Amino acid sequence: MKFSKMIIIFIVSMILWSLIQTLLGLYPTLLWFQNLGFDSVFWISLLAKAKIVALFTLLFIIIVSINVAIARKIGKKSRILKQVNTNRGFDNFINQIRRNLGENVADNNNPPIIEVEEASPEQEKRFTLFWMLGITVFGIFAGLGAIVQWEIFLKFINQTTFNIIDPIFNKDISFYIFTLPFYEFLQGYLNFTLFATLISCIWIYINDRALGINLKGLQFSKGAKAHLALLLAIVMLIVAWGIYLNIFDLLYSERGVVFGASYTDIHAQILGYNMEIYAAVLTAILLIIFIFRGSLVLPISGAVIFLIVTLLMGSIYPAIIQSWRVNPNEITMEQPYIKHNIEFTRKGFGLDNIEEEKFAVADNLSIRSLNANQKTIQNIRLLDPRPLKKTYRQLQEIRLYYEFADVDVTRYGLKSGYRQVMSSPREIDVSQLPTKAQSWINQKLKYTHGYGLCLSPVNQITTGGLPNFFVKDIPPVSTDNNLKIDRPEIYYGEKTNNYVIVNTKEQEFDYPKGDTNVYATYKGKGGVKVNSLLGKLLFAIKFGDMKILLTGYIDNDSRFMFDRNIKTRVSKIAPFLAYDSDPYLVINDGKLCWILDGYTLSNLYPYSEPAGRFNYIRNSVKVVIDAYDGMIDFYISDSTDPIIATYSKIFPKLFKPLSKLPEGLKQHLRYPYDLFMVQADKYATYHMQDPQVFYNQEDLWNLPKENYAGTEQAMEAYYTIMRLPKERKEEFLLMLPFTPNNKSNMIAWLAARCDGDNYGKLIVYKFPKDKLVYGPMQIEARIDQETEISKQLSLWGQKGSRVIRGNLLAIPIEESLLYVEPLYLEASAGELPELKRVIVAYQDRIAMEETLGGALQNIFSGKIRTTTSAGVPADVSTSLKGLASNALDLYNKAMGSLRQGNWNSFGQRIDSLGEALRKIKSRAK
Repeated sequence: MKFSKMIIIFIVSMILWSLIQTLLGLYPTLLWFQNLGFDSVFWISLLAKAKIVALFTLLFIIIVSINVAIARKIGKKSRILKQVNTNRGFDNFINQIRRNLGENVADNNNPPIIEVEEASPEQEKRFTLFWMLGITVFGIFAGLGAIVQWEIFLKFINQTTFNIIDPIFNKDISFYIFTLPFYEFLQGYLNFTLFATLISCIWIYINDRALGINLKGLQFSKGAKAHLALLLAIVMLIVAWGIYLNIFDLLYSERGVVFGASYTDIHAQILGYNMEIYAAVLTAILLIIFIFRGSLVLPISGAVIFLIVTLLMGSIYPAIIQSWRVNPNEITMEQPYIKHNIEFTRKGFGLDNIEEEKFAVADNLSIRSLNANQKTIQNIRLLDPRPLKKTYRQLQEIRLYYEFADVDVTRYGLKSGYRQVMSSPREIDVSQLPTKAQSWINQKLKYTHGYGLCLSPVNQITTGGLPNFFVKDIPPVSTDNNLKIDRPEIYYGEKTNNYVIVNTKEQEFDYPKGDTNVYATYKGKGGVKVNSLLGKLLFAIKFGDMKILLTGYIDNDSRFMFDRNIKTRVSKIAPFLAYDSDPYLVINDGKLCWILDGYTLSNLYPYSEPAGRFNYIRNSVKVVIDAYDGMIDFYISDSTDPIIATYSKIFPKLFKPLSKLPEGLKQHLRYPYDLFMVQADKYATYHMQDPQVFYNQEDLWNLPKENYAGTEQAMEAYYTIMRLPKERKEEFLLMLPFTPNNKSNMIAWLAARCDGDNYGKLIVYKFPKDKLVYGPMQIEARIDQETEISKQLSLWGQKGSRVIRGNLLAIPIEESLLYVEPLYLEASAGELPELKRVIVAYQDRIAMEETLGGALQNIFSGKIRTTTSAGVPADVSTSLKGLASNALDLYNKAMGSLRQGNWNSFGQRIDSLGEALRKIKSRAK
């Protein structure tokens, strides 16, 4: 077999094999989308990709094929010579040089002449086949290269206007978000296609002797000259179009003092680009003239002019203007552009909607005002998520294959009132099974799901310093009907990264019960049902697992659950959205549901200062995932966002209005932490709206720092329930203080509202600049300087324990600020942090007590009502039954420490047990 045929067979085989693999992978994916009810999304995406590949493959093939056909026709009819010397002009040139160097070279002035043979019909046929195959293969690769632009194409034809005009070119922002990216892609694709066409035609003309080089220079046949000159002229016009598009890209320039077009860009760079466009068009005109008359001097002159203009006007001239005119007068000349940057950065990150209020800091907090804000006091978070996760793991993981991966903050309306709580789902991690139990059956058929969650109020603890559970154990035990869980199984979560098969002949492990296990059969509609040998084969190929074909446990009712990780799951359906780093699990109507925030991002918002890879962000989508069935709903939470409106046009069946979200889930929506931190970081700079002040950075703010677990770190935003100034009732908020640049005092605090009609509203409360308000690090320093507190912390540290200073929370109450910091104690040999003390700071007073109520009473010298409606103190369970239960817990833990030989931990627990028994005695009187 000839080598050329082997190459052709190999290429065709590779294309066919890739196509077969793609088709085999598409079928399980289609079933997956159908199971979720999103098959329309699958087909829209697939057809869009297919259309893009077909359109741009066809465009490449048409452009190249037409020009190759023209070149071959011209090459046959207009050769430079029908006879050629065996020793070509290049050889004569080399021999002449050798003679000049004194070498004895034979005279080749009259070398033998060979007649150029015409190709036979068979050779012509093979040659045509070679070109057709080559063009088709390259066309397919060119089309596949364009497949990644399917979103750009669909957004271009479905775009929604922003109704915001840029200040330089007076175009709607939609032009930059939707139109310009498509134009730039199309321009680049045409450049690539024409370059490939030019190379192909040159090759043909050289092969057909219609183009060559000899001592006289570059020689063309008349037809080849006209064809190549026309192609080059078109290339130069496409280049001119690309330069024109570059003018709009100046709105993303980083040349000036701020992001976006600067004085130099507008007054020098645009002029340079225009000159480049004129030079490119002139070069194209000279190439057209060259077709009819003149020598190569014309196009060469055009190319030289273009290069000189590009160098001088595109680079050197703007640099001169920047250095000699702008830099010495920067604030005067850049002021309008700084103003544009401020305006559009605020719009890009939604900062323009932040309401500004004054916070007088009256410092008139009293016993009376504390009691009037009892719900705020009740919901001050004493439990810190990081040590709490360790505590949950020690107390509630039950078995080694369960894991609490994360602790989230949300709120519930309970019998005891509106309560802020901490919760964590109990997911399964089969990798934690003993090595001998790591069988295929256990991993894929038996251990398929997690079970339930732990849920604790943020400020209730036992006498041992451990959380007081509202929901705990397996099966889940709830203290409130609103927290009752009827369907505790978690098949879809943050840790479910492996595929499983349910409804098999092997029973699924449901949950442990004493020394035995309870087994169950899946009754939901999650997963893909496979009831044929072909289906099993396709899934065996997809997962690379032949046991699927060989096992006898799978029957016609079995369901394949894959892509169970909730982030993977939603990203597969809507990859064009970005997703929050912290999904959270909530209880709704007895079921467990995940809520995940989705964002629309862009890096193409004019003048907006980027935050990493984007300069426009909206929390436009709320995603709800059923933890049992894996069913997903996408709700539009920001209908004013033009990007999500565009995606709604593209995928009309994907999104639902937020009004369709069940009321029970609406109560759990919270302002996303990731978005809030991005906005807070930007607002620290972009609260300054005066260009002069902004340029000088006169009022720059910082995100504060705190001392956490002995390490100074950036303070994190925190959720809390409190009553905002001038508001009538408490609400769920996300908040963060600010400090001035290079100073530690507090200057303002930002709050995002999460409840009801106020959801999504941002308010910043600014403090008077003529009054000192202690910031977090100043409070931390004052805590360190407090003699009794410092002595106690040192004493605990010397007993082989680790003191963990939790998050310092600044709690605004009326027109005053209260600081609260929990203290945890963790044995060095164990991982069971216990809340031992609460530090409260107000003005110049600091107190550390066992309870929040005790610390407040110490500072304000009065009785603080910190009880719930049920009569249980908000920060400690004090019923006789609760105290006895806590004492028993402490005794069991002390015995556990004794068995492990951990004497430090044993001594601490015995001390705590004695304290608990004294409280029982006092309570029993």
